[in-house]
Amino acid sequence: MAGQGAHRYLAAMADATALAATLPSRARKPDWIRVKAPVGAAFNETRRLMRELNLNTVCEEAACPNIGECWTKKHATVMILGDVCTRACAFCNVKTGMPRAVDLAEPQHVADAAARLGLEHIVVTSVDRDDLPDGGAGQFVKVIEALRRTTPGTTIEILTPDFRNKHEAAVEAIVAARPDVYNHNLETVPRLYPTIRPGARYYASLRLLEGVKRLDPSIFTKSGIMLGLGEERMEVHQVMDDMRSAGIDFLTMGQYLQPTPRHAKVMDFVSPQAFDAYAAVARAKGFLLVASSPLTRSSYHAGDDFEKLRAARQAHLARA
Repeated sequence: MAGQGAHRYLAAMADATALAATLPSRARKPDWIRVKAPVGAAFNETRRLMRELNLNTVCEEAACPNIGECWTKKHATVMILGDVCTRACAFCNVKTGMPRAVDLAEPQHVADAAARLGLEHIVVTSVDRDDLPDGGAGQFVKVIEALRRTTPGTTIEILTPDFRNKHEAAVEAIVAARPDVYNHNLETVPRLYPTIRPGARYYASLRLLEGVKRLDPSIFTKSGIMLGLGEERMEVHQVMDDMRSAGIDFLTMGQYLQPTPRHAKVMDFVSPQAFDAYAAVARAKGFLLVASSPLTRSSYHAGDDFEKLRAARQAHLARA
């Protein structure tokens, strides 16, 4: 149930605190990724609305460090198709198991939340649903359609799983529904997939994003990776090249934070200066937009970034 999300978030924070106490001082979180605890009337109002509409959020389920800032601004990333994932990625705090049946009322609940929060831009993601014939693609389509009916002025960004071993029609159906941004994260470098993202395939994810761009070049494509998992600098540069070959417009890079002692360990806390250096390289490689900082997450400042994307495309077209 969505009401369990807050409890899971608090439990994850407690686990992270316990973990920090066991780490040597050099491995503890540096000052540049410390955030304030979520408090305030606006934060509580956002949480109450999510509970009222029985909606899950990746903000809670993934223990996002930016939840206080985003929810205070009434920005929440809705996680559809339940709160149980059929995968068990080493970096992710969402619980694994057999999911419940798809909630048929969920698409309208998402649209109602967007209307009541007054969202100009919404991000919708999901758990992996390998148990469903289409991987849950149909639910994404229904959510997009409900949003278009209820809040036609809201721009829509989706962050989907890879739909591995599903028919290409899954992605085709979502593209036909025309979200404004199609995001799918590569998460890490190919060498680390067997341990960090064992249920996925790096080149399958690249082909998904390439396919979106081929089907509808007007849709912005976006992908992100986490740093601090043991990747090498040149491996990150190669991922950038692969993304650009797939036509990806927007790259996000953020620091991996270990949710609990059971998850993959943080191998390195990447400095803000290193994130800036990666961003400079990415811009030189031709991305329309790059967001790179320790606290960057896929949906962090997504609305502002969407406006920057549109402006960057217009400037690019003007130069062409």
